[in-house]
Parts: sequence; structure tokens; C-alpha cells
Amino acid sequence: MEGDEPRGGGGGSNSLSVKRKFSEIDEDSSSSPTINGLKVYEVVAQTRNTIALLEETGTDKSGVIIKSLIKAMPSSDSPKRFIICLAPTVNLVKQHCCEIRAHVNLKVEDYFGAKGVDKWTSHRWEQELSDNEVLVMTPQIFLDALRSGFLKLEMVRLLVIDECHRTTGNHPYAMIMKEFYHKSTDKPRMFGLTTTDAIRKDQVSELEKLMDSQIFNPKGQKRVDKVARKVKEGPVFYDPPPFCSLELKDKLRTSHLKFDASLLRLQEMEKGNCQDMEKKFTTYQKRLSDDYHDILHCLDSLGLICAHLAAEICLEKISEAETYEECSMVYKHFLSDVLSTLGLFLQQEEKNSVDLQQDNPSAVISGRVSPKLQELLRLLDSLRGETQKPCLILVERSITAEVIERYVKKQTSLGYLNILYLNGNNASTHALAQKIHVGKVNLLFITGVVEEGFHIPDCSCTVCFDLPKTVCSYSQSQELVKQSNYKSIMFLERGNSSQRDHLYNLMRREVQMRDQETPNLRLCPPPEGKGQEVKANVATVIPDSKTTVLDEPARKEQSPNKRLRQLEVLDKNLLPCIAKAKAAPSKSKSSSSAAGSKKRKELHGTTRANALSGTWGENLDGAVFQAYRMDFQSNISGDAYSSFSLLIESTLAGDVGNVEMDLYLVRKHIKASVTPCGQIRLSQEEMVKAKCFQQFFFNGMFGKLFVGSKSQGTKREFLLQTDTSSLWDPSFMFLLLPVETSDLVSVDWSAINSCASVVDFLKENSLLELQVGDDENQRNTTSSGQEVLQEKETETDLIHFANASSDRNSIEETVVIAIHTGRIYSIVEAVKDSSAMSPFEDETSLEYATYAEYFNKKYGIVLAHPNQPLLKLKQSHHAHNLLVNFTDEVIEKKEPKAGGNVRKAKPNIHAHLPPELLVRIDVPRSVTKSIYLLPSVMHRLESLMLASQLREEIGCSIDNFSISSTSVLEALTTLTCPEAFSMERLELLGDSVLKYAVSCSLYLKYPNKDEGQLSRQRQTVISNSNLHRLATDRKLQGYIRNGAFEPRRWTAPGQSSLFPVPCKCGVDTREVPLEPRFFTENMTIKIGKSCDMGHRWTVSKSVSDCAEALIGAYYVSGGLDGALHMLKWLGVVDVGFDGELVNEAISRVSLRCYVPKDGDELTELERKIGREFSWKFLLKEAITHSSVHESYSYERLEFLGDSVLDFLITRHLFNTYEKTGPGEMTDLRSACVNNENFAQVAVKHSLHTHLQRSATVLETQIKEYLMSFSKPDGTGRTIPSIQGPKALGDLVESIAGALLIDTRLDLEEVLRVFEPLLSPLVTPDKLQLPPYRELSELCDSLGYFFRVKCANDGVKAQATIQLQLDDVLLTGDGSEQTNKLALGKAASHLLKLLERNISRRTLNGDDQSSMDMKLACDVSDRETPSSDPVEMQSTVVPVIGPINMKKGGPRGTLHEFCKKHLWPMPTFDTLEEKSRTPFEFTDGDEKRTSFSSFVSTITLRIPNREAVMHSGEARPDKKSSFDSAVVELLYELERRMILTIKI
Repeated sequence: MEGDEPRGGGGGSNSLSVKRKFSEIDEDSSSSPTINGLKVYEVVAQTRNTIALLEETGTDKSGVIIKSLIKAMPSSDSPKRFIICLAPTVNLVKQHCCEIRAHVNLKVEDYFGAKGVDKWTSHRWEQELSDNEVLVMTPQIFLDALRSGFLKLEMVRLLVIDECHRTTGNHPYAMIMKEFYHKSTDKPRMFGLTTTDAIRKDQVSELEKLMDSQIFNPKGQKRVDKVARKVKEGPVFYDPPPFCSLELKDKLRTSHLKFDASLLRLQEMEKGNCQDMEKKFTTYQKRLSDDYHDILHCLDSLGLICAHLAAEICLEKISEAETYEECSMVYKHFLSDVLSTLGLFLQQEEKNSVDLQQDNPSAVISGRVSPKLQELLRLLDSLRGETQKPCLILVERSITAEVIERYVKKQTSLGYLNILYLNGNNASTHALAQKIHVGKVNLLFITGVVEEGFHIPDCSCTVCFDLPKTVCSYSQSQELVKQSNYKSIMFLERGNSSQRDHLYNLMRREVQMRDQETPNLRLCPPPEGKGQEVKANVATVIPDSKTTVLDEPARKEQSPNKRLRQLEVLDKNLLPCIAKAKAAPSKSKSSSSAAGSKKRKELHGTTRANALSGTWGENLDGAVFQAYRMDFQSNISGDAYSSFSLLIESTLAGDVGNVEMDLYLVRKHIKASVTPCGQIRLSQEEMVKAKCFQQFFFNGMFGKLFVGSKSQGTKREFLLQTDTSSLWDPSFMFLLLPVETSDLVSVDWSAINSCASVVDFLKENSLLELQVGDDENQRNTTSSGQEVLQEKETETDLIHFANASSDRNSIEETVVIAIHTGRIYSIVEAVKDSSAMSPFEDETSLEYATYAEYFNKKYGIVLAHPNQPLLKLKQSHHAHNLLVNFTDEVIEKKEPKAGGNVRKAKPNIHAHLPPELLVRIDVPRSVTKSIYLLPSVMHRLESLMLASQLREEIGCSIDNFSISSTSVLEALTTLTCPEAFSMERLELLGDSVLKYAVSCSLYLKYPNKDEGQLSRQRQTVISNSNLHRLATDRKLQGYIRNGAFEPRRWTAPGQSSLFPVPCKCGVDTREVPLEPRFFTENMTIKIGKSCDMGHRWTVSKSVSDCAEALIGAYYVSGGLDGALHMLKWLGVVDVGFDGELVNEAISRVSLRCYVPKDGDELTELERKIGREFSWKFLLKEAITHSSVHESYSYERLEFLGDSVLDFLITRHLFNTYEKTGPGEMTDLRSACVNNENFAQVAVKHSLHTHLQRSATVLETQIKEYLMSFSKPDGTGRTIPSIQGPKALGDLVESIAGALLIDTRLDLEEVLRVFEPLLSPLVTPDKLQLPPYRELSELCDSLGYFFRVKCANDGVKAQATIQLQLDDVLLTGDGSEQTNKLALGKAASHLLKLLERNISRRTLNGDDQSSMDMKLACDVSDRETPSSDPVEMQSTVVPVIGPINMKKGGPRGTLHEFCKKHLWPMPTFDTLEEKSRTPFEFTDGDEKRTSFSSFVSTITLRIPNREAVMHSGEARPDKKSSFDSAVVELLYELERRMILTIKI
């Protein structure tokens, strides 16, 4: 997309295999010195593919070059005759088209989206190609035309690309080159245009390679890279620091804590010696902390060299004459220690040897120089000519200016710089004027302390080096810019969304604070999203580009910019408005949650199944299809379904095109099977009829065949008489046709031809112009203009349809369509003793006496055969999700005292219509029955196609490896998608596989890193945020299925949707860019519900979970080799099990000496474990605690063993309990894989006696833990009363790690050894939830709330949980060392009380059904206030509200109130009434109609009061009826003075 960061192109030609330098470009430039003006481009372009490097941005010069180039191209009579010019914006397309058309004697036309090009057919494209020779278009139009096959690259002789520097990443320019140009055997001539400002020297090689061209610079500049460094206004982007300084920061933090503690100890010793000693020590503590943070700031912002300089500066500031020598010495020792630590990371010879003015990649990579500082020096190099005016640089800390000043003095190459800085001590304008050096570039550094009121009247530019932290600081910095016409530059870290969000937040808040001033928004990052186009010469930059400073046209507008425009802060060109801005609060807030978290929701697109695409629609010679037969078998004998055939252009994978699935109907079960049937060819005529059949039946059954109506004020038209080409999209193009039972591939053309004849009949005969029978009727017109069909004498046994007559005894199950509604029915029977003159039976439409009167008054139809019997019809069903076994039943509420609910099946609703309003369709009813099943079948097939498509993208060449599409589909399906399967189990397994693979790889590759470093590195790799990044890089988000199948919105090709959801996302492609404006934390967002463009909200964590589930799926199918292939495809680098690394690990162990002692303890330990170690030192290391102060300890092995046991146990649970749900699987793993469980294993097998330790605290903890074990329970297992020391659990894990290395990563051997040690593992029937969770789930199921209070005095935590039952308040207390443990004990106590209470109620017979005691009010007597004294016993009346009257609002209000006051949740009972005519509902000013009416009754049991029951008003849906009942109940409670509703 436009504005994307250039990242280098893929693909490319072999013609440019060697990177070219800018000097080589200059040499090319001077190759034709005698050629002047534009002629140079014409000559070069005709001899080779060329990228023209212009001096300046603008359309005038590029337009002239393009038209001159095209004019100079030789004419060609060959088929390859087209010249295509691409420009990134519509404005440029129009300008180039006008320029070429005015000066070139060729037929020229422009193409862009607003002209409707997206909907053009191949016939229209052929016409355009025959009429024109030069095609000017946007790159997306050209890319779509190539993908659809309307254009071919072989037809083009010259391809001109304006602003070709955009040919990077996923920009359409780059996709054209990758997908088509480099794969073409007959390539066109290439000519690109860009500017010196827009191209970087590190982009040259990739751009030339991707465009198969060479850059040509006619002016022959010797330093093209210098031209690109002109000072431009806008942001400067710098790369994130590549140097990982976690270890260094840990050491600095340790030093800070150590010396801070020394100051505290010294303070305790000196207490009472001096009156103001406390204040002095506080001063030193603050100085120590400030210097520590200053040094860290320099390390992050400037690099190692400057951090070392910062430590030197801080050390020099210590005065020799300071009074408190001991404090001063501690402070001095701290800085000396920091200086020494930095020196270890920065070798002495490197401290002063790096010239920052020169490009020095090694210095940046090693961390000696930060990318941010490097960009600053590059910027200052471009200011060499600005020797008169100072440059203002805003920094967060004054130490930054001091450090840069010191470094500049040490570097001779930076001698042209003069550093000045102001802080609170030297903020004098007069003193500053004396320090300005004429002839040098003067840099004035200021901090937020002196920004207020500070002004330098004549500056060259203002550089915001550090982002302002507060709104006040930001506002003051903008004041400095507005005081003079400075150039404004702001430094931003590339890809740092939090920085960008912070900046936008500052801008919004600054808008609210100011009165009439407007902020200088020239500093804001350029827009990235789509929006209103701006002028091509607006000065801004490409976001996240690697260009230091650019002057690039802004093409799209981000949502924050849009909101600022709405506040009248920005004009249409994204520049500050001159007019007074309106202060308005921002309604949206940028998401601060991390990628891969549950809190964050992201908008993602949906990937199309390529197998369902096709270009056969406009083929004049017919087409060849791959046929897949669909058969349906009912579990009811004699229940027939027709077979169908799916016709597509692509060949499906074997496990997709040959599959079975179960379909669940209300009263039966259907087994659907899909089998491949080879190829079938359809002629053009047959394709037309096939498309007609599909449009007719899918629109008739699931959509509308007639569009427009009198009520809408539009003309009523037959859909198939209108242009329906827009309903056939090449990306979703297939046919579903009935087939004959006798033949696998033979299409049932009799049914299709019958449908075609009905369509012709409906096209020729509109309503009220029909002739019934074979011209036996005459038409008369009444005085009122109504059409009357008068009949001659008819046969009594004949039924006269609109298009034919049939014998009365043979019409059963005949398929018909009603001409006045377009609905498709099947005939049940002819109703005896009935006719159109019979009384009209509909309670809601009493104004009609007969059916004839009903059709006359409502539709203006006068029946010609009013005496014919009415036909009882069964209407075709709306589409339903048949893949899930839903129970489709209606709950009917009986009288309250009768107890409970009863269920009854939905009644069949039939229609009764006169035969002459029906058109007979000679198609078996079994065809329509099968069509009803097709949406569900196609949904499952499409899902399998997507899974197969992803499987092909992943690929895997491992021998004997195969993974089914079903397994991949399971890994793509979330729990929010109601299916019989989901990714949860695979995600659990994949998580453990990933953890094991990464842990093992890190352990082997980094033998010198300790456990802490390995854990941090592992967490970096396996974190959800990293998995999210890797998954989105691979576009996995488009494959995830996280929403319920909506059959009503599913449409076949040629079908018009009845329930469209227009896209309001502001993105006109199926793929949604990963930008903050498409992230939210809004809890009300509906997950998985997509718009018509396929955009849907997804929980960010689902993307990470999908990656883990795919790892699990590939492990199940291919073991660790399959999982490793998946990891490498995702981009998890350097993960593997290299045998060489294992040998090196064994070799290192073999070099360590272990001398057995008398009564060797390792022999006894090996006996307990059940295996003798080959390398004894591994076992010795595994039992050595860090307190022994040896050169080794078990920590590294514990890091490895933790992942080994986690993986082995998870794999065991996954394979053993295949039918266990994902939630229970997680609980099982948590119960088996935890430090406490492993500690118990250590004690059970007496492994703890072998732990080598030298820590008194640990020894005491182990003794207390051993004493806490009770007597064995029924299973023979003893349970301790306290938690075990972590070291005991670590011991078991370290032994597992040692065993893994000793067996050379033989997992099966590790499992064989540890299985008896860990047995018995927890099973589902013996799984016990933690008490607090058990209480929470129990209360949820019972509808009770509980209140929690926790207090912690630093020694003990106290927890209290209160639970209000109907007549008693239960309280559980707990006291433990931590809040979590105290809550667990309180919950356990409360569970026992609750169990006794429930048991007592059961013994007394007070079960829930009998607790429906006498109600406080009768439903019909709701207006009568109660005078019951019980109602008035409370002196304090609780307050509720105000009531939110939006849908769901009343229920939410009552829920919060019940939760606050510990009232049980209310229950609802609902009665549904259906009708053939719609009910009308009024809600305020809105009116709704529905064929169903819901009335709900709510029951609320208030503690220590009688239960209250109340009914609401009728509503069109169940949830609205709940809200109505809640509102009525709340008003009743207010009348009874039980509560007060706040207004």
C-alpha cells in the first residue's frame, strides 16, 4: 500500500546480481555527455530498462518526460502494441493522461476505481484494448486486471512506472513485478521515474533488482546520497537499537541497588548524630538515583560510548570539599563501579575510535553508537551551510547535551559544530549571544525546564530529539516553533506504535487545553490510512521509511488526523488551520494493550479460497470444469434427496474433494458425501442455462426474485430481467447443479431446462398480465383499473396454475413459485371444501373477509378462478447452520405453580394460496430439499479449501509426512466459532512443543548463559507478542475462523444478499493493514462478525494461539520434525536439534572431573531414579544448589528440564484423554505440571536427601515442609499442608534436564524413567479445582454473587468472602502469607459452609422448585402497591440506575445492582407466538414488524423477602423481551419501596 515502509523487493531478475554503488550510477550518468535535455531519456530507455533519477519532486517534469518517451517509441504492428503508464494516485493518472493525449498522436485512456473498472467484464476490457494504445492507470487496477486475466504482460511493449521508489513490500508496484514480470518469458521494456529526494543509497540495489532496471542520473551528481539529505520539515525515523543490553542493564541495576542499600545502612548507623542528617542522606540517595537514570537514558538514546561519557561527567561533578565524606565516598564508588562495568562492555581502544560522522554499521550493531544519534549526526551534516543561525534541539535531560558536547570536542571531524545548552542555571539569552560562534553550526540544546517563555528570534530549525513527556512540555515546544518561521523536525523510532500513539495523544490533549492557538502539526507523522487525497507536493514523509528526511506526497489520512480535522485543527492538506480551532474531547483512545493479548481486539480481513475462483464466466466457447458430486443420505427411510455437482476450475486436494460430513436437521440426520467425478465440459448455451438455474433457485429460496415494491416507491422488477453480472465475481465463481442419479457426472438438464422455461415465462408475463391456461381466458378491465381474468368453462379435476394446468391428484410435492411474492413452495395438498371465497384465516388481519378480498385489496389482483380449491403449501426454509447439532425447540411456560418448563416442537406453518397465483416448476422436490443443505456443505468445503491452501503455503518435504486439511482446519478454528472442534487442544500441545524446542535449542547453543538469561531469551521467542508478529508476517490472521457461520448471509455466485453488512471500516481491500487505528480495547465489539468485505474483529491472542495450534497440528502429524518445519516457516529462527551441538554439550561434560566418594551418593540416587547415568557429572550438577558456591549449579538444567516435563506430560494428556474438552485439559496440565507437584514427587521418592545445599533458610523450609505431610489418604498419597520450597520442584526438573542430555535428547527414554516417578498423575475424575475457582464456578451456576475483601499488613494476608443466600449470609475467612493463599483458604471455608447449607435445604425439601413460594405480586396486579410490613422493614432503601434503555441496558443495570447488593441473579421464562402476518411493535418513535412475538416473565428472589415475578411487554426478539420484563420489575420494586431508581 502507498506509504508502506520500503523493505526491499523479492523475486527479481538475474540480470543485476551484484549490488551497485552510487559511484557506478554516476559513471552511467556521464556516458552520454553530449546529449542534452529530454533526449537523453529517450536514447537510454530504448537501449535498456531504466530508472530515471530526477532532481525534484513534481508532476510537471515527470509528465513531460513520459509523453516525450512515448512519442519517441517506435511504432509496432505486432500484437504486443500497448504502452501502459502507472501512477500511484488518481490525480497523477489524470494529469499524465492529459499530457500524453495532448502531445502524442495515439489513442490514450485513463483508468481508476471511480470509473467502475472493478466491475468490468472481459468483454468490456477487450473493447477498451481494441480502442486504445496507451493505457494510464493506477497500479492496483493494473494488478487486478493481470490477476483476472483481462490483461497479460506479453501484450505490453513499454511499462512506465511513476514514483517507482514505492516498489517495495506489498505495494501493488512490487506485486506486479513479483507475480508477473519476473515470471514472464516475454518481458516489456521498463522505465521508472523517481527523485533524488525519495531514494536512499541502501535502497538502490534492491530497487534495481526488483525492477530489472538500472538507475540513470543525467546530471551526473557526484554525491547523490548528499542530495537526499536536504533538510526537510517533518519527522526523522531511526531504527530501534539492535544492541541487546539486558545483561548490562541488569549489572547496572544491581550496582544501583547495592550502593543504595549501603547508603541506607550508613543512614541507620548515623541516626541521631546530626539534626539534619536525614535530609542529607535523602539528597545523596536522590543524586545517586538521578545519575543512574541519566546513564541509562544515555545508554538507550545515544549508545555505549555516550553512556560511558555520562558516567565520567557525573563522576567529575563530585566536589572534593563535600562535607559528608562517607556518603560522598559511597556515591563516588557507585559511579566508579558503573564506569568500570561500562568499560568491560566497551573496550578501551574503541571508546574514542568511532567517527560518528561516517557510516559505521559495526558501531551501531555493537551498540557503541545508537541509530538515533547516528541520524542526528547525519542531519547536522546537512546543516553545514547554516553557520549564521543556531539550530534549536529539544532534549529530555541536560545530560544529553553535556555528553554530545564532550564527544564533539573529541572528534576532529565534528569540529564544525559548536554546542550550547541551557538549563535552569544558565538560561540567559544575553549569555547565550556571547557564546554563539560565527562560522560554525551552533547547536542550542534546551530542556523542558527553560522552554517556557524562551525565544530565539532567528533559528534555522527546531529539532525535537526526545519526544515530550507531558502536554505542557509539548505545548511549550510548539510555542517555540510558532514564534518564528522555523523548520520543525521530530525524531521518532521506526515501528514504535506506542511513541506514535503518545504523540497523537499529546496533540489531542493540547487541542483541548489551548484557547485560540493551533499546534504545529508539521511535526506529526504522515498519514498512512486511506482517506481524502491531498496535493501531490505536500511536504511530509513516508512513515517508517529508512529515508532520513523525505519530501513525499501524503496519500492517505490516519484516523487521528481525521479526528483532528474534525476538530478544525488540520485542513484538508493535513496542515494547521488558520481559523480558531474548536476544543472537543476525543471519543476514542489508542489501544495500549500489547499484541497477542486477550484485551486487544484487532480488525483483520478474510482470505479467499483460491479454489473457488474462476474466469469461465465470459468464455464464448464454453469451459471445462472439475466436477465434484454431492450425495445426501437421510436416516429416515424413503426420504429422498437429489444429488448435486460442484463445478469449479481448480482441482481440489484429495482430502478436500473426497470428504463426508454430518448435517443436523430438526427431526433427522443427513450424511453428506463429496466425491470427485473428473472433468465435464459445458458449452456457452449450457453455461447460461446453468447460471440461470443457480440464480433462480438460490435467490428464490434464500433471497428475492422480485426487487422493488410500491411501499418502497420503486418499480417492481423480476431480478433475472435486470443486469446481474455484478453478482458473478471471478474470485468466487462456481456452479451447483443437480445431477442424475444414474450417472456420476451427468447434469440433470431436464430440471435445468424446466427452470429456464419458468424464467422465460416470468420475464414475458409480469403480474396482472397473465393468461391462465392455453389462451382459453379473456382479459377485461374493470372501471377501477383492476385486471380481471375471466374463465371459460373448466374441468373440475384440473388445477389451473398460472402457466399450466395439472390433474388434482398429481400435484402433491410439486414445486411452485408465487408470482406475487417470488417465494418458492412445494404443494402439500389441495384443501377440500375451500376456495378463494373461503373466510380469510388470520387473527391479525380481520379486515379481510375472504382470500379473494385479501388479494384484491393488498395486491390489486382479481382472481379468475375464485372457485378453485386452495392449495396447502410448504414454504422453502431459510438457510440454517446444519453443521452443529442445535436443538430447535420452543419453550412454553406453564402456570408458575405447576412447576418448571415444558418443551414442544415448533409447529409447521403452511401457506394457503389460490393455484392461479402459482407457476409450476417441473423440478422434483428433492432438488429444493438438497438446495436447502448446500449453504452448510459449501461452508465446510470452503473452510477445508482454505486449510488446504494454507497447507500448500506452509509446504513440507519431510519423508512420509502428511497432514490432513481437517487437522489444519482445527488449528484455525477458535472457540467463538461454534463447531464440534476448536484449536484449544492443539494450542495447548503446540505451546509445550514450542517451549521445549526453544529451550533445548537455547541450552545447547549458549553454554555460557545462565538460567536467567536463557529464560529471558526464551520468553522473547515464545511470547504471545512475538508469535503474533510472526503469524501476521505470514498473513495467518486471514485464515482464522473466529465467527459463527451465518447461513442467511452466505450467498452463492449469482445470488443477491438479503442481509448485507456494508463495510464501514474505511478499507477498500479484503486485507486490513496492521495499524493502531484498527486496534481497540472496547469490550462491546462483536468478535468474528464480518462485513461484506470480509473484515471482522479478532482477539489479538487468537492470532498467537493459532500459530501454537499449527505447531501442535504439525507435531501430531509429523512429530518433532513436522513441528520444527512449522517453526521455521513461521520464522522462529535457529531452532533445531543439531547433533553436533549435543556432542559438544557431552564433550563439555566429559571434561568436568567427578571423583566418587565412599558410599557414593550418586549410585543411590541412580537407584531411586531407575537409570545409571553415562556422564556422572550431569547428575552431580543436577543436584547442586546455587548456595553451595560451586562453579556450577542445577539452574541451567532446571531451565531445560522444566520444558521437558511440561512437554512429556502435556503430550501424555493429549493422547490419553482425546475426548476431554480444552478447558479440562488446561486444568489437568496445571494440576500435573507445577512446582508443588514436583516437590511432592521429590519427597515421595526421597530425592530431597541428595540435594546439595548450603543455605540455612532453605534447610528450615525443607524441614517444615517434611513435617507438614499428613497420613496417607485413600489413594496412598500424602498431601502436605503448606507449599513446598521451590528448590525441591527445581530438583526434579533439573534431573529431567540432565537425563535428556545424557540420553542425547531421547525423549522416550526420559518418559520411561520419569513415568513411574510422576505416577499417579491426576485424572479427569480426580481433578480438583482450586477452591477460589471452584467457588466462582459454583456461584455462576447457581446465580449467586459473592464479595471479596483482602488486607495485607506485610506479614500475613487476611481474606474474607461473603455469599448471600436467600435467607442467610455466609462468610468465609482465611489467613496466609500471600493474598492468593488467603483467598484460597477463605474460599475453602465458604465452600464447606455452602455445602452444609445446601444439604440442610435438601433434607428439609427446600429445593429450587419448591422455592417458588408465594409471589410478592401477581402479574396482572402490578399497579397495586403492597402494604406488607415486610416490604418496609429496611430503613435504607438502595438506589439503582439510571436505567440504560438501550438494548441490553436494563439487564446490565440490574446485573450490576444484584452484584453490588449480593442478590441472586433473576431467572427468565419466555413464551413465543408466531403468525403468518407480521406483528407490529412500537418502541418510542420506532416501529418494527416481525412474524414472532416474545413475552418474558422475570423472577427475582430478594434475600429475606418474598420472590417477585413480573411480565414485560411483547417484543420482536427474546432479548428485547428480557429488557422489557426487567424495566417493569424495577418500576414495581420502586413502587414497593424496595429500591429507588435514580433519574
